[in-house]
Amino acid sequence: MNNFREDSKQRVQGFRNNAQLQSDSRAFVRSSSGAKYSYNFFWQGRPIIQCPQDMVAIQEIIWDVRPDLIIETGIAHGGSLVLSASLLTLLDYYDAVETGNVLDPQVPRRKVLGVDIDIRAHNRTAIEAHPLSNRIEMIQGSSVAPDTIAQVARVASAFEHVLVLLDSNHTHEHVLAELEAYAPLVSQDSYCVVFDTVIEDLPADFYPDRDWGPGNNPKTALHEYLRRLRDEGRKSVDGAPLHFAIDKNIEDKLLITVAPDGYLRRI
Repeated sequence: MNNFREDSKQRVQGFRNNAQLQSDSRAFVRSSSGAKYSYNFFWQGRPIIQCPQDMVAIQEIIWDVRPDLIIETGIAHGGSLVLSASLLTLLDYYDAVETGNVLDPQVPRRKVLGVDIDIRAHNRTAIEAHPLSNRIEMIQGSSVAPDTIAQVARVASAFEHVLVLLDSNHTHEHVLAELEAYAPLVSQDSYCVVFDTVIEDLPADFYPDRDWGPGNNPKTALHEYLRRLRDEGRKSVDGAPLHFAIDKNIEDKLLITVAPDGYLRRI
């Protein structure tokens, strides 16, 4: 296994200098974004509007970080919530096997908290009917409203290892406000993943009916947030100075991702 991991690391490092591979991957991301490639996948029956490559990356992060709580902004059809819930269920199962404890599926230790300004009734019904719904809590409200932020903070205070996934309104102002609110909840060595940073790298006419585009999107917001951390400083909820670094290794490995620069690891 160690040899395989080292071989993988060496291969990924080679990707960075492979001009043809880099060009091909960028071209695919551009053309597939226009074709709504990411709108065609499901996780345990629920639509999940993500690239499969990013779904695999989230799986690897969850396995490595082993969070107790995953906070997600943006619910849509609920596929991402179900993905997180299913992976947390596996973690609880593995913990039970390792410790010899009895696993009670009715009393899950880990959970997912989803936030959305508009949880459509049919989506809520489907999510609540899912077998893993007892791991999922939902809050309806703007993710940057003070009351919503306070509710999320209260839930997060009961958990030690927290992972954050941001995928709601994609304007610079909104994502920057989400980072200010939720990045401090991320535990040491965990991640704050900012999705759809790829908007910065796509043509300006890709989103004619949206408020975001090049110069106004999640990537511009996260770089502004990193600047604030560097120049002004921020504190985590655990009281320690807050520092994040872009995990380029994930992006280098995926090649195809809607989150370039978006995998932020707390260091």
